[in-house]
Parts: sequence; C-alpha cells; structure tokens
Amino acid sequence: MSKSLTLLFTLVLSLQYLSAGNPASTVLPLSKSKFAVKQSDGTEKIVDLAGQNYIVASLRERGADGAAYAIDSDGVIWWAAIISSGAKGHETPSGIFNIFRKERFYMSKTYPEASGINNMDFSLWFTPQGHAIHMGNDAAMSHGCIHVGAKGASSMFNWAKANKTKVVVTREHFMPFAYYDLLKAGYKETSKTPAHIKAAIRALPHVKPNNNY
Repeated sequence: MSKSLTLLFTLVLSLQYLSAGNPASTVLPLSKSKFAVKQSDGTEKIVDLAGQNYIVASLRERGADGAAYAIDSDGVIWWAAIISSGAKGHETPSGIFNIFRKERFYMSKTYPEASGINNMDFSLWFTPQGHAIHMGNDAAMSHGCIHVGAKGASSMFNWAKANKTKVVVTREHFMPFAYYDLLKAGYKETSKTPAHIKAAIRALPHVKPNNNY
C-alpha cells in the first residue's frame, strides 16, 4: 500500500434494505469488516465489507469510540481521526451507507454560518437527509453530521470515492478491532490523548489481527 499511514489520536455496497436516516437501526461490529445490522422492525443482516474501501464512524456517544477509521480494501486502517457527532435531538443515524456525493467547499443551507465562512467543507454525503462527514469542530456536537478536524477531513475526502466508498455508522465500540492497527502505525497514549479515546481503548478486550478481518 503506497499511502503513508498517519494517526490523529495523539493530539457502503449500497444496502437497499437499510432505510437511510433511520436512527433506530443498530449496527454491531463483529470484526473489522463484518457487521450485524438490525432495524427497528427486528430484521437483521450480516454485512461483510472485506475487500472494499469503507469508513467506520463510531459515534461520539456513551458506549462508542468518538472516532472514525478509514479502512482500505486490503483490510488495513490507514487513517484514524477524532470526531464529534449529533447532539441529543439531532442524533446521527446509524447504518451502512454509500457515499453518493462529495463537495470540497460547502455552506450548510439549513444551518448557515453567520460569518459567511463555509461550515461543511470536505463533505462526504451519506444520507439524502443531509448527513455528511465533513470538516468541523471535533469538540462540539453537531446537528447530525460527523465533524472531523481539518487534516482528517481532507485525507478522508481525497481518498473516498462517490458511489464506491461506504460509511458504517455505529453506536458501539470499534476500537477492539482497530487497536492493533493503531499500535502498528505508532500510536502511543500521551497526556494529550482525549479522555474518551482512553476510555474506548479500555472498554473491551482487543481482538488480535489474525481474527479481526
């Protein structure tokens, strides 16, 4: 793999059965590439994204990581970034989605910035309701989008391809499947590591690489 792997922690197969924007849907990671998707009607399907490019966003909520992971078709997490997500009443929908549109420069029409400065640059749109991964304040909760810092947003934007790259949004921890990739890439906990990342690392046992893809 030619991409250099950089981590920020020191500081979708279009699934027609899934209703985009359904906040009641549940996505449970089973491995680095396999996910159990359960909807509010109780139906469930196992989805395996092995061999594809996808982003896993484990939301900034209790019981999840507050981080996004870009996973290449070879199964390696080549980028990880701290995120924020939807505040109470504006929860980011969970599910497996297809990135269907990219916008390098964008101002929200629903929540425009009074200063006139774009507030949704590097947007990767994944629901028709307007949810996107985009550059934003990763310390402030959103109206439903996933905020990523400038470096992570630009890296994921340049790598992702419309109608090819998937987004997995989960309210569960993904760190158990990501941890060894992070270590291999040089991740070390420091005094600057956010508390929620430390908590995610300690929440569940880590799954060794030969079992997680």
